[in-house]
Amino acid sequence: MTRPISRVLALLEILQGGGTRTVAELAGRLDVDERTVRRYVEHLVDLDVPVRSVRGRYGGYRLAPGYRMPPLMLTGEEALAVVLGLVAGRRAGLIATSVAAAESAAAKVRRVLPEPLGRRLDALLDVAGFTTPVRPARTTEAEVLLTVAEAARDRRPVELGYVAGHGRASERVVHPYGVVAHSGRWYLTGHDSGSGEVRTFRVDRITTVRKCAGEFTAPAGFDPARQVLTAIAEAPHRHEVSVRVRTTAGQIRHVLPPAIATLTELDSSWVRIRIRAQRLDWIPSSLATLDCPFVIEKPDALRDEVRELAGRLARHAEARPES
Repeated sequence: MTRPISRVLALLEILQGGGTRTVAELAGRLDVDERTVRRYVEHLVDLDVPVRSVRGRYGGYRLAPGYRMPPLMLTGEEALAVVLGLVAGRRAGLIATSVAAAESAAAKVRRVLPEPLGRRLDALLDVAGFTTPVRPARTTEAEVLLTVAEAARDRRPVELGYVAGHGRASERVVHPYGVVAHSGRWYLTGHDSGSGEVRTFRVDRITTVRKCAGEFTAPAGFDPARQVLTAIAEAPHRHEVSVRVRTTAGQIRHVLPPAIATLTELDSSWVRIRIRAQRLDWIPSSLATLDCPFVIEKPDALRDEVRELAGRLARHAEARPES
């Protein structure tokens, strides 16, 4: 099993503070049992970190005198991965910290790089272009995101303060199943004590979070990403659209992703598409892109939209170039 590297690094940070730390103290600060602390120490020793064991009544662990973390050493590919990851995460709106924190992290990585490699990365960042627009930074606090992610990993309930889209504030206990990044936002999905159902919460709308006592078991085979996409696709909107199309689900997914439409395979030939939408004017062009026989089940207003698109295309087809 992969060791939780974040806690191994947290142990190293504590030991770098100096002095001898008892196993009980380390277990309390890391929120793990004493056996796990010893495993983390073994992992640090495997990484050639000189952790010394001190015996006796006041024994525990300490670092060898004079030990300092070595400077950051990255290959060209590793440095490129780190810097571009920071840039891409910021542009996508997924950096759950301030812009200043992201820029500071990138600057620190840049400062410890060999000068030739640093100049090459500077050149790339100076001339790189992006086809997608910059997404606005979210107000998600890093501590909230890290807390719910840790609770999901450890299967610990959390008590949330949450503000819904319509402005209503509430408090609830959630069994977090997973954290998902989608379209510039972070989402938490899990069992909600308030409704008794699996719910999806935008992390930037969580006002407070506190881990609770106890543990839970997530449903077998639960897919947090699929749940988030389904929740977004099924969110209440003005129009509920249902269309039967004679094609395969795979072909439909090339045009309508899971966050937009839910699919039900009716038989070997037909698939039902369900869409919740504020407007209908974009749906006829999507159906035209599929270029397959379809039957509109609801709403009737969609039939008018399809006829309007067909009429416009027919008029365009009959237009003649001016001589």
